[in-house]
Amino acid sequence: MSNSNTPYRFLFAAGGTGGHLYPAIAVADEIKKMKPESEILFVGTKDKIEGRVIPKLGYKFQSIRIRGFARKFSWANLLFPLRLLYSLIQSVIISMKFKPKVAVGTGGYVAGPVIWGASVMGAKIILMESNSYPGITTRLLERYADEIHLSFESSKKYLRRQNILKVTGNPVRENLGTSDKSSAKKYFGLDENKKTVLVLGGSLGASSINNAIEKSLNTFTENNLQLIWQTGKNYFGRYKNLNFAAVKIFDFIDDMNKAYSACDLLVARAGATTIAELTVLGLPAILIPSPNVAENHQYHNAKALEDENAAVLIKDDEIESKLQKTVLTLINDSNKLNMLSSNAKKLAKPDAAKEIALSAIKYAQMI
Repeated sequence: MSNSNTPYRFLFAAGGTGGHLYPAIAVADEIKKMKPESEILFVGTKDKIEGRVIPKLGYKFQSIRIRGFARKFSWANLLFPLRLLYSLIQSVIISMKFKPKVAVGTGGYVAGPVIWGASVMGAKIILMESNSYPGITTRLLERYADEIHLSFESSKKYLRRQNILKVTGNPVRENLGTSDKSSAKKYFGLDENKKTVLVLGGSLGASSINNAIEKSLNTFTENNLQLIWQTGKNYFGRYKNLNFAAVKIFDFIDDMNKAYSACDLLVARAGATTIAELTVLGLPAILIPSPNVAENHQYHNAKALEDENAAVLIKDDEIESKLQKTVLTLINDSNKLNMLSSNAKKLAKPDAAKEIALSAIKYAQMI
């Protein structure tokens, strides 16, 4: 399964969500660019996003049978020890066959057994933690790591091995960028002279954000605002017929560069990928952390930006009372928008993927 002629063999344990997967892909792409002879293997679960995305990108993919531990009571939790044991054995066998020189884990439950298996087989271990409050997988795997790359300075206090921590940032896709604002507005069929709010609730959608936006649509359009609104696949059917000329509704936006280019103000969840992208692009944003994520990490992500005056934070349970007023106040305050934009840019780490790829290559050459 492995080509023993190349020292550049990299195993990526990434998946479960796009937030864990896409930063890993960004690093893998950089490695391929620098060392085209590299062998790269992604390990994840078959029925999650990685099972669909990785094979399409041309990378090798193997799956293990692991599921997360449900935080609410579930009978499936009783099988967790057995599943974990099985996935640990699978992970060791994968590493025995592939012989990775370096294994990169990006958090999420799939990384646990895979990174442990690679470390047992002597691979160097690099962990990437994109959330400001490190997830349980990162905290459990810390002892095996040679380096841990963080997105936030504030994450350091939650980890023990300070000497291996690097604040590198969260890798974003290489083609991320903005184009001319007025032509981007025209692309969406919007008025290039009106202020535009971009609403993102993640790929599946966010019901609380969607409800608040629906209730505010009349007020927004009466105030000369226009919206690009990604409802998410689960909610599109409910909102698609809200026909305002100034409101463009999508289940999913394929060309995010155009959407970001058209936007004067972003309203979004506070996932690590969104935060990395808005800081690289310097987008003024209102962040509404999802309350339904492990260890409330989106709140910590948004708070880290709010503390630097780089975003406005609204809690999910305050969205009905605060969102409309906050949008209307902010969109007409160009000084505040410019301040948020420039402070967000100061937090950006656009070279994160390249730096982590260079680290991985350096470790591969050491063994």
